[in-house]
Amino acid sequence: MDDHYKHPADEKKVKFRLNILGSKKENTSWSLIITILSFILSVSFTFISYKALEDTHIIIAFGIVLFIVVVNIIFDIIGTAVTAADEAPFHAMASRKYYGAKQAIRLIRNADKVSNLCNDVVGDICGVISGTASTYIVIRMLKDTNASETSIAGLAITGVVAALTVGGKAFGKSIAITNSNYIIYKVGVILKFLGGRINFPIKRKKSKRVKS
Repeated sequence: MDDHYKHPADEKKVKFRLNILGSKKENTSWSLIITILSFILSVSFTFISYKALEDTHIIIAFGIVLFIVVVNIIFDIIGTAVTAADEAPFHAMASRKYYGAKQAIRLIRNADKVSNLCNDVVGDICGVISGTASTYIVIRMLKDTNASETSIAGLAITGVVAALTVGGKAFGKSIAITNSNYIIYKVGVILKFLGGRINFPIKRKKSKRVKS
């Protein structure tokens, strides 16, 4: 083949550099904290859900499971929105003393941690709890009905929970991406209302000094 028809990729190779966010110590500390937090929240929420489902009616128990699914979807929306939000508009809002603007900036500058907390920690825990709670409901139904009826009801319950979780997250992600700034601002308002106690430190951008 003539050299004239060579693909540009053959003449010049593109190299990408791996960019690791934060220092190794910072990433290790955050991973350790999030692991311990996940364990504590998982055990606590599972215990609370079992206690709530223990002596309640089947319909109320199923309502509790649906509530857990909704919480899962809401936090997934927040975790997606924070990665898509634009920080620039919030600086103008903060300069005008808009309520919750500074909290929104903190969320965006710590998007990796917020997304990890919302999508992975809360999301996965809610997914596990909703699954185990559904199984618990089926086991309770097994005591009151025959095996064939229980198997059909069990398949229906697990199918509905799974469908609502997956479908709700898919619908929520599209909303989060198209309305990311609005969602993060509302979350910032809630954090401000809570007294600013749930805050991430603002990461200051390093300015490059010009050598004279």
